[in-house]
Amino acid sequence: MSLRILKPGLLDTIQDRGRFGYAQLGINPSGAMDLVALAVSNLLTGNAAGDAVLEMHFPAPALCFESDTLFALAGADFDARLDGQPVPVHAPVLVAAGGILEFRKPVSGARGYLAVAGRFGLETWLGSYSTHLAAQAGGFRGRALQAGDVLPLRRQADYTNIIQGKNSWVLPWKANVSGLYPSGDTLRFCAGPEYDYLTSESKKRLETARWKVARQSDRMGYRTEGPALTLSEPLELVSAAVVPGTIQLLPNGHFIVLMADSQTTGGYPRIGHIISADLPGLAQMGPWVAFSLTQVDLESAMEEKYRQAQWIRQLGWGSFFNIRKFITSI
Repeated sequence: MSLRILKPGLLDTIQDRGRFGYAQLGINPSGAMDLVALAVSNLLTGNAAGDAVLEMHFPAPALCFESDTLFALAGADFDARLDGQPVPVHAPVLVAAGGILEFRKPVSGARGYLAVAGRFGLETWLGSYSTHLAAQAGGFRGRALQAGDVLPLRRQADYTNIIQGKNSWVLPWKANVSGLYPSGDTLRFCAGPEYDYLTSESKKRLETARWKVARQSDRMGYRTEGPALTLSEPLELVSAAVVPGTIQLLPNGHFIVLMADSQTTGGYPRIGHIISADLPGLAQMGPWVAFSLTQVDLESAMEEKYRQAQWIRQLGWGSFFNIRKFITSI
């Protein structure tokens, strides 16, 4: 009952919702970059929304299922093929032992997620399965996956009567995730503690200019390219708390959006914060992708997060009953 890595991808790591409660020690949460895709892939397989999954980038890995497994892909579409046959994203798939999953080309998105029913049989570090690359802890041996690595499955159901000699079976339902990501390429943000130090021209520019994700972006932060922003007066700050989504203004006038592996404190002006409901949309933007920003108030941000959480909760209940009905009807 395991998943074997035949060929590693660009950066394949085990991630869950992250580890919390250790920021005072300088330990950041880590966790999945796209929490929506994390939840969708898990719920489609009957797992809890925050369980550990495999986070992948393109080039993506080649994987072998060494036992009958129910799995689901979510997030980016990397043209997945199971034994050479197309596999959809956002749908549960049952594969027979020996099935090989590969990814041919990037179609959309920057990060893909793979969840397996029953979860991976790994050990937690500080209460989370997430890989902390800097600390070399959590996930699978605290590192990105390599060829030959074997990920054990914690629990495995008997799918023998369902497979019935087939190589794979795409279950007959799919999650519609269109309402879970920002519409178009506009991301919403709330003003940060140092927002009012921006000049009036820079405040206007922040919402009217087009920004591009810079090539130097990674899980720690997304650097951006665009017109420079300026402060109304020089500002010296003592390091203060930051979290994923914080928009920091760098000395060169450009800004960086902190992501899942961000530090816990920083000394750059915090001019804004991408709302948590839109952060998964940013996580699916790769280098050179352009986006716009628009400011909203805290109440609007909370309402959007609540709406997103409600939809995910409904998906969980729907998947639970669909899986139960499907298995009992075979």
